[in-house]
Amino acid sequence: MPKTLILAKASAFPVKDKGNATTQTGLCQRLKQQPKRHGVNTPAAGIPQEGYVQIDARDIILIRKRNTKLPAGRGLTFWTQWLGAISALILLLCALATIKTGEVEAHYRILAAFMLLGSVPAYSMMQVYHKHHGYLVGLGRLLAGWLVLLSGLTVVAFITKTSELFSREVIISLALGGFVLQACLYVPLHNLSRRYQQKLQSERTSLIIGTGDLAQELADKLVRNRNEPLVGLVAADDQPLPSNGLYPVIGSLAHLRDLIATHQIRRLYIALPLTEAEQIEGLYIDLLDSSVDVIWTPDLQSLILLNHSVSDIEGLPAIHLNESPLTSYPTAAASKAIMDRTVALIAIILLSPVLLATAIAVKCSSPGPILFKQKRHGWNGKIIKVWKFRSMRMHDDQEVKQASRNDPRITRVGQFIRRTSLDELPQLFNALQGRMSLVGPRPHAVAHNDYYTGKIDAYMARHRIKPGITGLAQISGCRGETESIEKMEKRVELDLAYINNWSLWLDIKILIKTPFTLLSKDIY
Repeated sequence: MPKTLILAKASAFPVKDKGNATTQTGLCQRLKQQPKRHGVNTPAAGIPQEGYVQIDARDIILIRKRNTKLPAGRGLTFWTQWLGAISALILLLCALATIKTGEVEAHYRILAAFMLLGSVPAYSMMQVYHKHHGYLVGLGRLLAGWLVLLSGLTVVAFITKTSELFSREVIISLALGGFVLQACLYVPLHNLSRRYQQKLQSERTSLIIGTGDLAQELADKLVRNRNEPLVGLVAADDQPLPSNGLYPVIGSLAHLRDLIATHQIRRLYIALPLTEAEQIEGLYIDLLDSSVDVIWTPDLQSLILLNHSVSDIEGLPAIHLNESPLTSYPTAAASKAIMDRTVALIAIILLSPVLLATAIAVKCSSPGPILFKQKRHGWNGKIIKVWKFRSMRMHDDQEVKQASRNDPRITRVGQFIRRTSLDELPQLFNALQGRMSLVGPRPHAVAHNDYYTGKIDAYMARHRIKPGITGLAQISGCRGETESIEKMEKRVELDLAYINNWSLWLDIKILIKTPFTLLSKDIY
C-alpha cells in the first residue's frame, strides 16, 4: 500500500485573520521554493514521489463541485454514440442467430448481455467516441475498442468452455459486420456531436483576466484548438501591457463588470501569476453574482509536470503535479500488464527458433555466458536485472561504458545482433516476469543514471512507469549512443512526453512502428 506524506505549512491561499492581517501566501511560497531540478527528491533512490498541491479552498464559495471520478470521454457524447452502437450490435446478433437457427437461443442472449457489459470498459479504455477526435482517428479507436471487446469475449468463452455452442458463421459475420455497422453509425453521429459542440462553443463568449505569457498562451489554445470565441484580455492593475500580443487588451479590472455586460461574456478565465493569489480570491468573490462561468488557470509553467491532473479529495480540490500513470489509472495499468505478458508470451513462442539460433551463435562467438544481465532501474527506481544476449567479449571495465562505433569489445556476432536489435529479445522474458513492459522508457545502467541525475532536469522522473523494450524515443530516432548531454536530454524529453500522454492506444502505435526503425544507422 503506498505511503503518503503530507507537507503543510499554512493556508494555501492568503487568508485574512480576525485582525485583518494577512497570514501567508502559502501556495505561492511553496511553489517558488521548489527546486528547479526535479531529478532527485528522495535521497535513497532519487525517484520523485507523487506530488500534490493542496489548494485551501475552504474560504472560497464553490458553486458546484464537479464529479471528477468518471474517466474523460464518458460524457453525453460517449453515451449517446455507445447506445446507438450497442443497440445496433444486439439487433445484428439477434438477426444473425434467427437466420441461422430460427430463434435467438439462450446462449446468444447471454452473449448479447456480455457485449453490453463489456463494451463500456473496452471502449472507455481505448477512448472511443472522444469528441475531439477526427474521423480517421475515431474509426481507428473504434476498431481497437471492438477488437478488445471481441478478445475479451473470446477469453470468456474459452474459460467457460462454451465456444462450441456458437455458430462460427454467426460469430465471423458479427465480427466483420459489427464493425462495418458501427462505422456507418459513427460517421453521422460524430458529425452531429461535433456540430452540437461547435454550437455550444459559439455561444460561450469568453474573456481572459491577465496579459502575461500564461494569458497569451491560454488565449492561443482557446482560439486555435477549441475555436472558442474570445473577446480579448483584461489587464490587472499592476500588470504591464504586452508590446506585441496577438490578442487585444480591451480594458482593466476597474471596468470588468461593464465589459461583461457589453460583450455578453459567458465564461471568464483568470490567468494571473501565483503571486496574485490574494487578488484572485477577492476577484472570484466579487464575480459570484455576475452570472458567468469562472475558471482559474494556475500559473505552473515554471514546474516540470508529470501526468498532471486535477481531482477532488473529499471536497478539497487538489492539483496532481507528479503522478505515475500506473497508479492514477489502475484499470488501464492492469490492461497494460495483461497485454504485455500476453504479447510477450506469444512472441517468445513464435520467435523461439530465432532465440535458439541466436543463443547458439552467441555461445560459439566467444567464451562466456549466453545472456548478459545488468542491473538497471525499473519502475519507481527499483533495481531490476535486464536480460540481453551477450554481444561483447568478456572484459572487466572499472566503469560502465556505452557501446560506441567500432567498439573493440563487440564480437562479430554481437555486431549483427546489435544492428538488428536481436540482442534485446531476451527482454521479452523480463516483460513476462512483470519487471519490464513492451513499451516504455528504455532502462539505462545504474551508473549512467547516477551520472545524468542532477545534470538533466527531471531525469529520474522517466522511471515513473515501467521501462520498456521499445519506446517513443526509440521510434523517434533517439537510439544508440548518447555521447552528449543534449542527446540524452532529447531522449528524456520524449520519455516524459510518453508518460504524460500514455494510453494503451499509444503503446499499440509504438509497437506497430517499432519494426520499421530496427535498422537505424545509429545502432552499433
